[in-house]
Amino acid sequence: MAVVSESQLKKMLSKYKYRDLTAREISSVMAPYKDLKPVMDAYVFNDGTSRELMSLSGTIPVIYRGNTYNIPVCLWLLDTYPYNPPICFVKPTNTMMIKTGKHVDANGKIYLPYLHEWKHPQSELLGLIQVMTVVFGEEPPVFSRPAVPATYPSYPAAGPPNTSYIPGMQPGVTSYPASNTCSYPGYPFPATGQYPPTTSTQHYPSQTPSTAVGPTRDGTIGEDTIRASLISAVSDKLRWRMKEEMDRAQAELDALKRTEEDLKKGHQKLEDMVTRLEKEVVEVDKNIELLKKKDQELNEALEKMESQSENNDIDDVIVPTAPLYKQILNLYAEENAIEDTIFYLGEALRRGVIDLEVFLKHVRLLSRKQFQLRALMQKARKTAGLSDLY
Repeated sequence: MAVVSESQLKKMLSKYKYRDLTAREISSVMAPYKDLKPVMDAYVFNDGTSRELMSLSGTIPVIYRGNTYNIPVCLWLLDTYPYNPPICFVKPTNTMMIKTGKHVDANGKIYLPYLHEWKHPQSELLGLIQVMTVVFGEEPPVFSRPAVPATYPSYPAAGPPNTSYIPGMQPGVTSYPASNTCSYPGYPFPATGQYPPTTSTQHYPSQTPSTAVGPTRDGTIGEDTIRASLISAVSDKLRWRMKEEMDRAQAELDALKRTEEDLKKGHQKLEDMVTRLEKEVVEVDKNIELLKKKDQELNEALEKMESQSENNDIDDVIVPTAPLYKQILNLYAEENAIEDTIFYLGEALRRGVIDLEVFLKHVRLLSRKQFQLRALMQKARKTAGLSDLY
């Protein structure tokens, strides 16, 4: 089977709420565990409803007593993944049998604390598979099917019902999907050709069962035994189904609580932004009114100046506030007048109006006077506390 790219996974997960996150996690799992393949199929829930879900089907390597075994598993991802944990099963082949324990029930469903305490983003698929390899390395979930069946079948006192002996039910009816996409023919196994042997005899007891609760001497099963087994199996099935529903409801409640907290924080931020914007609008309105008043004052001042400009003398308009400032103004005006005089003398020399001797004589006198004016102006500016002009 060709490697499925992340873009192809996104197309397959088009109905998932968190499509990008789910596709990214599946790609990260398929890199180290190349035997796991993504498949879209119908998953049948315990209440009989079905939904099109993504499953990862294949084997994961497990080291048990120094040997590596390929354990077939099937991981179903809900459409709310990764905020809800996946539903995991062990899928034994025809040569294997499920070994029930505290982590796997008779239907092959996997129970792990990692799944029970699932919380995104701390929990992820890669970490779940790594936990599975460790747990299955200590307690394998399957064992090789014995060649010769035992005389008496087992009747477990706890665990989900074995539908093979329940009247009125067809054998093999479980909560798995009604498809063969999770079957695993031809997966590689160790050279020994055997899975870890079971270490307990609870599946095939060799002792003769008591006639009060087990089969009678002629090999038939008593009504009391069937009734007790049915009651125990149904009660356990109902208890486990209730636990699944409670876990699912709790996960959805936690997700809703997180969403509620995010909405409350966002609402508070929006209120703060609205309050700040209202204050800024008020401040801007005040500034606009102030600018309008200033603009009106400037327009009135301009109109007044334009109406009075025809009758005003420039010397009467500019009046220094102190005698020292008046002296600085007069010195500056006289110094600029000398500068203009020297310029026009140069123009006269260039045009031949005056000769060089006359030009040099007047320039020498004007330059001496200009120097004296500048020195006096610098002294006056220093006395007035003004910066140096030159």
